[in-house]
Amino acid sequence: MENNKVVVYQVFTRLFGNVDSTNKPWGTLEENGVGKFNDFTDKALDEIKALGVTHIWYTGVPHHALVRDYTAFGISNDDPDVVKGRAGSPYAVKDYYNVNPDLAVDPANRLNEFKALIDRTHKHGMKVIIDIVPNHVARGYHSVSNPEGKEDFGASDDTSVEYARNNNFYYIPGQAFKVPDPLDGYKPLGGEAHPLADGKFDENPAKWTGNGSRQAQPHFHDWYETVKINFGIRPDGSKDFDTLPEGYENRAYADHYAFWEGKDVPDSWKKFRDIALYWIEMGVDGFRFDMAEMVPVEFWSYLNSSIKTANHDAFILAEVYNPSLYRDYIRKGKMDYLYDKVELYDTLKNIIQGHGSADHLVAIFQGQSDIEHHLLHFLENHDEQRIASPAFAGNAEKAKPAMVLSATISTSPTMIYFGQDVGEAGEGNPGFGSATRTTIFDYWGVPAHQRWMNKGAFDGGQLTIEEKALHEFYKNLLNFTIQSKALTGKYQELHSYNRANTSGYYDKSFSYARWTDDEHLLVVVNFKDWVADEFELKLPKELISDWKLADGDYKLKDQLYQKTEFDLHVANGSGKIKMHVKPLESLILAIDI
Repeated sequence: MENNKVVVYQVFTRLFGNVDSTNKPWGTLEENGVGKFNDFTDKALDEIKALGVTHIWYTGVPHHALVRDYTAFGISNDDPDVVKGRAGSPYAVKDYYNVNPDLAVDPANRLNEFKALIDRTHKHGMKVIIDIVPNHVARGYHSVSNPEGKEDFGASDDTSVEYARNNNFYYIPGQAFKVPDPLDGYKPLGGEAHPLADGKFDENPAKWTGNGSRQAQPHFHDWYETVKINFGIRPDGSKDFDTLPEGYENRAYADHYAFWEGKDVPDSWKKFRDIALYWIEMGVDGFRFDMAEMVPVEFWSYLNSSIKTANHDAFILAEVYNPSLYRDYIRKGKMDYLYDKVELYDTLKNIIQGHGSADHLVAIFQGQSDIEHHLLHFLENHDEQRIASPAFAGNAEKAKPAMVLSATISTSPTMIYFGQDVGEAGEGNPGFGSATRTTIFDYWGVPAHQRWMNKGAFDGGQLTIEEKALHEFYKNLLNFTIQSKALTGKYQELHSYNRANTSGYYDKSFSYARWTDDEHLLVVVNFKDWVADEFELKLPKELISDWKLADGDYKLKDQLYQKTEFDLHVANGSGKIKMHVKPLESLILAIDI
């Protein structure tokens, strides 16, 4: 376990430095602008670091399919019929050994510009994370950058059969691929004429689609811009590779590495291992793996043990949405961290929207107690609605108590999405992307973030008073979390005790204790956005005993703003604090012992 909490800053690299505010639906790069690697200046990185960030996840770095002519640089054109949006989805990777040419000032020098960004990020004391998407690749995958001896996915496949162990793709022999029938009047590029936008894409035989569709003509809602990778899972679902011996879930990555060494594994496994090690060697510090549960856990054991052997400190984060798989992917798959989406995020979203009770949080943390360190917490990412969007909360302030809880209740990392700290609402109709989520498919400007960026000054100079205050809240909170030893220490939930024993303590509040021998914290969050609450927070004898508090009075000081003080009165081995908690207020109280 890390000595301190980790804070991941997810940034959509293409959008971060874009100062253009035209925001024309389906706009071109020239019309709407695009951010570059070079926009992450020393000043920008200083300010990200100052927010309390330890790791930057640069989203959308590997070269993915997009609709722009880069043939002058030896890059083939992508077909708009199998590209989502104009700028393209970062999850339809076209060349794993290079980076998105849009992000470079000089596309011919794009890889060196990214290497320079890695170096700058390290110089500012932060680690670099990028995406790898093992489950699928772009329909038109073609690397112009393969290292010597490395060949493209599918280059040596036997396309006459649906499945072969060392094929990289699954095929539909005898049938050619057909572009999906569009829905709701959809037209590629918004209907703009383009020589390749003809409703056709040459792929014969057709391949299975990324989400597993086995139709030569996938549905419009399938991941039709991608093709599924074959990891040695036969079409009937059985495994065509060795499985881990019993007990390996309790063994370290070195044992997993030794187990796979010399084993005959499917070709796709080797290709993705080579890709990951290529980026590790370049200086990347870790990965975020897309849709990891769609890929067998044995592959993750193989890949992650190889990564950890190359870099023991590599940061490995995965998208897994099925809680019943969490322990397998952590213990057998050797993932460091998984998204806590289905349990914590979904529950907090309900509470923020006024639908749910904080009582529901108790069972979540009890059920996760053995793996709490491995479940990354977030309230925004590129897949989710922006908090300030009307479809989520309509007001970024409403998420402040959930943010405090998310960042302080466990030892796991906290993640924020760029623009979250200034209340970006994700509005507008960018083209393929839709309002409420900042687009990942289009060239676009992000208004609240652009006000913080202030034309490249990165000083918040155009922020409103409310946006500045929100940014300061995030800055105070995140910096506290990475410095506090108590947040990597013990946890005791106080909510249930106070629900049963305290009048005025409401199901829209939540409270808990975090501590080490040297730091003792009480956290009280109030999800209510109406009428200030007054109640007596009670501390059970068990906690008073653990904290070794004698009868008497103690001062408590809020750690977020260093303004509010409370008095703890301990009598007969129990404690009580007269609390006054304002609407949407959160308190992190340190006891002076």
